[in-house]
Amino acid sequence: MKSDIKIFENRQVRTVWNENEEEWYFSVVDVVEVLTDSINPTDYLKKLRKRDILLGEYLGTNCPQVEMKTATGKIRKTLAAKINDLFRIIQSIPSPKAEPFKQWMAQIAKERLDQLQDPERSIEQAMTDYKRLGYSDNWINQRLKSIEIRKDLTDEWKRRGVQEGQQFAVLTDIITKTWSDRTTKEYKRFKNLKKENLRDNMTNTELVLNMLAELSTKQISETGNPETFIEHTQTAIQGGEIARNARRELELKTGKPAISPLNAKSRIMIGKINDKK
Repeated sequence: MKSDIKIFENRQVRTVWNENEEEWYFSVVDVVEVLTDSINPTDYLKKLRKRDILLGEYLGTNCPQVEMKTATGKIRKTLAAKINDLFRIIQSIPSPKAEPFKQWMAQIAKERLDQLQDPERSIEQAMTDYKRLGYSDNWINQRLKSIEIRKDLTDEWKRRGVQEGQQFAVLTDIITKTWSDRTTKEYKRFKNLKKENLRDNMTNTELVLNMLAELSTKQISETGNPETFIEHTQTAIQGGEIARNARRELELKTGKPAISPLNAKSRIMIGKINDKK
């Protein structure tokens, strides 16, 4: 799932895109806050569920708890609803904003469907999102390229019968461990990350090395034709070794470690400080 912040009349609404279902999930509490201007939308929602028994049952059946980021940056599970389910909730909230909010939701759905039909729009949206978060243009270009290479690798895995989920995670961990000498979990701990995406917190150098590892794994797979999962793990090691050799050569020539403990927040802050000088 991919989380995002949508803006309605200068108000934030947390959303998550479920790739398997191809559906947006909206934070119900955020929607209630926007529609009611309540200073305590959680309490408002509780009272609404008690007052409207059928709505309470509907929410319990159709609206799952989905992990989203709070205002303080922590990841918490919150009641979330798909667009169709939100219409049922809106019906129970008397608000002059209801109709424009419905139109806003419909527009969000359309934009996402357009992106699925036209990948270039997805790239443009990703660039906009990263710019808004403060990433540099150079880093954004590297990150978008890394997304392309990652997809090429996962497409190769799918084509050869590797199962999404656990097997993808195992092979990714092998690649990461081989080139960086750290498992994904160790790498995130090194950068002081928790739920954040590791690649979104890599430096340009780290992104390039990770891309080299994944690109090499994909090309070795194409020529080696692995059939069993064990053979895929061996291919992942071989791809990671190519990037590990490049990393060690770079560190030998520069005298500096290629892997940095800096994460996105610290890098962006340093960049802002340098811009002011």
